[in-house]
Amino acid sequence: MKKKIVILGSTGSIGKSLIKILKKNKKNFDIQLLSANKNYKELLKQAKLFNVKNIIISDKKTYSYLKRKKKIKNINIFRNFTYFKKILRSKKVDYTMSAITGISGLAPTIDIIKYTKTIAIANKESIICGWNLINTELNKNEVKFIPVDSEHFSIWYDLRERLKTSIDKIFITASGGPFLNFSKNKLKKVKINDALKHPNWKMGKKISIDSATMMNKIFEIIEAKKIFNLPYSKIKVLIHPNSYVHSVINFNDGMTKIICHDTTMEIPIQNSLYYPDNTKYYSQNNTTSEVNNFILKKMNNLNFSFLKKEKFPSVEVLNLLPSENSLFETVIVSANDELVNLFLKKLISFNDISKNLLKIIKKKEFTKFKKIKPSKINQILKLHEFVRLKTRSLCI
Repeated sequence: MKKKIVILGSTGSIGKSLIKILKKNKKNFDIQLLSANKNYKELLKQAKLFNVKNIIISDKKTYSYLKRKKKIKNINIFRNFTYFKKILRSKKVDYTMSAITGISGLAPTIDIIKYTKTIAIANKESIICGWNLINTELNKNEVKFIPVDSEHFSIWYDLRERLKTSIDKIFITASGGPFLNFSKNKLKKVKINDALKHPNWKMGKKISIDSATMMNKIFEIIEAKKIFNLPYSKIKVLIHPNSYVHSVINFNDGMTKIICHDTTMEIPIQNSLYYPDNTKYYSQNNTTSEVNNFILKKMNNLNFSFLKKEKFPSVEVLNLLPSENSLFETVIVSANDELVNLFLKKLISFNDISKNLLKIIKKKEFTKFKKIKPSKINQILKLHEFVRLKTRSLCI
């Protein structure tokens, strides 16, 4: 029987990687729904390749344009995510990938849960800002959750047969980005193109800048705390410039586990798709020797070091985080989003991102949100917009 699939955000880097994996065993999958914001050309190409009957275009202008086109046949085009019930009806699909970027991915991620047996989430903002809402839906609908970020997937994979109470420390690895060895003076002269040149990963602009400031790791620590229900004191960052070790876990019994793989998101995506039959897939596709060769070549040069806070001032954000789920996490995500946007528009300098972020989130009008737990999606979305506008007004 074919595995029924939904991909939200199929034209982004995660979505494209999943499509590439599905193509290898196309006959085993039935894609029920694909979605994109504006990239209709790539979306239609994917839909035709897999004979997908339903697509969602969330950008209003792009949706209107497509509806006027007469050449598109045998594809139902929907304008937003309120049509899940009509598209998927009552029967659950086997696997959903939620890979819409930004805070706009929160609502569809929560709404799709009731229509799937397993959901793989690659949207950081959803987990950081609305994890308690997501977790409620997961439990209510008895849905399996798999994190897709390479670091969180490796931790999740490691902990399947271990009790969380046996954990001493979790180390999330960071390459250090393009500026690991830059002096403070050199950082003052950083240009946009410099910040976008990640040494190991091919990523979008936003996440590349977050990697350069180390905010990406701050977000990953927040995600890990929420997903694995651990205190922040048990989650640390470890610099690992080569990026092939994705997590290190110290257990109370003296054992340490390391999960490593090459610098491609296809590995966690592929494993989330085939789980729990991962081994069957690898034996069928003869990739075991490939993986072993990678290990033999790479493991002689681990090169770990601890994070130097003076080089990455954004790490101070960790000292401001509340111990419980709150709207303050939305404040951090939103302020950072706008600051990265301002940098990409050349309205502020690279160093201004971290400096302004710390200044803004310490303001009383925002620290009050540490005591407020998210209760509704709209509450998060409204705060997100308010913080972005306020950040912009304070910086330019």
